[in-house]
Order: sequence, then C-alpha cells, then structure tokens
Amino acid sequence: MSQAPLVLISHEMLKPMQAALEGQGYRVAGRWAMEGVEVGEIRAIVHAGEIALTPEFLESLPALKLIACVSVGYDGVDVAWCRARGIEVTHADGLNAEDVADHAVGLIIASWRNIVAGDQIVRAGKWRNDDRMGPRPGLKGRKVGIMGLGHIGQAVATRVEAFGMQVSWWGPRPKESRWPRAESLLALAADSDILVVACRADASNRKAVDAEVIAAVGPRGLIVNVARGSIIDEDALIAALKDGRLGRAALDVFSPEPTSAERWADVPGTVLTPHTAGSTVDSVPKMVAQCLENLAAFFAGKPLVTPVPD
Repeated sequence: MSQAPLVLISHEMLKPMQAALEGQGYRVAGRWAMEGVEVGEIRAIVHAGEIALTPEFLESLPALKLIACVSVGYDGVDVAWCRARGIEVTHADGLNAEDVADHAVGLIIASWRNIVAGDQIVRAGKWRNDDRMGPRPGLKGRKVGIMGLGHIGQAVATRVEAFGMQVSWWGPRPKESRWPRAESLLALAADSDILVVACRADASNRKAVDAEVIAAVGPRGLIVNVARGSIIDEDALIAALKDGRLGRAALDVFSPEPTSAERWADVPGTVLTPHTAGSTVDSVPKMVAQCLENLAAFFAGKPLVTPVPD
C-alpha cells in the first residue's frame, strides 16, 4: 500500500491546520522542524500567502506541484516562476472580504472620531470638559477613495456609502462600477479625505502609496490599509505623520510583520491592529475548508477549485 501524501505547512501560524490535514489522511511536516523530513516526497505546501517562498527553497523540493494558500492574497509567491516549473498555486477566493471591509470601516471610525485616543484619555484620568468643545468633523459627506475595487474594495464602498460618504476608486484596469474611477492613484488621493488601500499586492504596486500620494491626502486626511504593508512606503508614511503632512493613519498590515512597538512609539495619529482584519470565526473556517478542497482536488487529479487568476 502506498504511503499517504506528504504535505508541508509553511509557517507556524498555520500549525493549527495540522489536525485537519491529518484528519484528511495526509502526512504533515512543518517547515520549522524539517530535520528528518523526506523533502523529496513533499508534493504540496499549505501556505500563508503574504510570506515569501523563495525560489531557492522551492527548488529544494523536487516533487512539489502545488502551493495551496489559505489566505486570499498570494503576494509572497512568484506565481509566474511556479507555473513555469509546473507548480500550481491556489488561494481563498474572496472568502473574507466582508470581514476585512468591516474592519476597514472600524478603522475609519476609530481614527476619524478619536475613539482610541478617547479611550486612552478616560483610562488615564485625563478627561477634561473642554475636550468636548473641539470636535472633529463627522463622516457624512466626506470623500473616500478606494485603491482597488475587488471583493474587499466593493464591500468597503457599499459600507461607507451607507454612512453618506462619497466614493471613488482607482485601479490599473477599468471595470464597470457605479462609483467613478479616478485618472490615477495620485488624483484619487488628492480628491479624498480618506484613502483606503484594499488592492491585491504584487510587484507593480510595491510602495505605490509613496511620499507624493501621502502628501496628496494631506494634513487633514486619513490613510487606511487593510491590504498589504508592502503597498505603502512605510518610512514616508511615518515621516509625514510626524511632521504633520498627513493627518492620520489606521493600519492592519505592515512591512515587515510583526512590526515592532518601538517603530510606532512616537508616531502620532495612528490606530494599529495586528493583521486581524480577515480573521474571524466566520471566514477562517471557510478559508481552511477551501484550502482542503484544493488539496483534495489536486491529489485526486481533478481541476483545482480556486487557482490564482492569470
């Protein structure tokens, strides 16, 4: 009788998947404990798509034919390189978009309305009555620009529109939408009170939100990132926040991750969360299940359920 297929888990954050994989009949190895693993038998990797898989590492796995990303994103995988070598790549197709959009709106409200800062004031015993006499503007009527109008971007647009905000967007490829598309990312930023980064990360948009785009959002504006840290020039963002050229930033993603507390200790106007936008008890089981479906299809010689798009 032939041995069960050997599957490699690429990162310790995915270690809780081991029981599910073994329950499906796979042998499982972890990249963090490779001693004694027969690397020549590894045919599939279960992966968190934002983490880099280098060609050098992949070349060390001669039987590898599938990288199954539990995540929606797959920016840590060079898909073209993999396909040229007969390695397929799958991902979770839009399964956590609603949850990520909820988190994006939460970041907008928390930052724009000083909710986090207000909580800290109350807890520190620094509540003063005159604090109430210098309120910020409300959200109704503000302009929200969305970078990327995929599943997440559309879900964000629908939510902020319900708040009475004006929506526009930009992406490199036109598409039919009830919301207007800006001529460029810079034009979108210049016309937005709030810029939400919600696009898929790839080599073409690395640090696309650069110093010029950040300055265009301006000293009264807010930048929200629920996509990938690589899309924003983080050093330029921090510099702009410190010298007042950008009003606020609310971030769920960073470059690299985990980011250090020291990096943000003296940066004003920030609301920060640890890459949890898409991690809910609703979406994570669906993402895991879809990854298992892709593995089952692969080992059965059937078409993959959610291959990454061309």
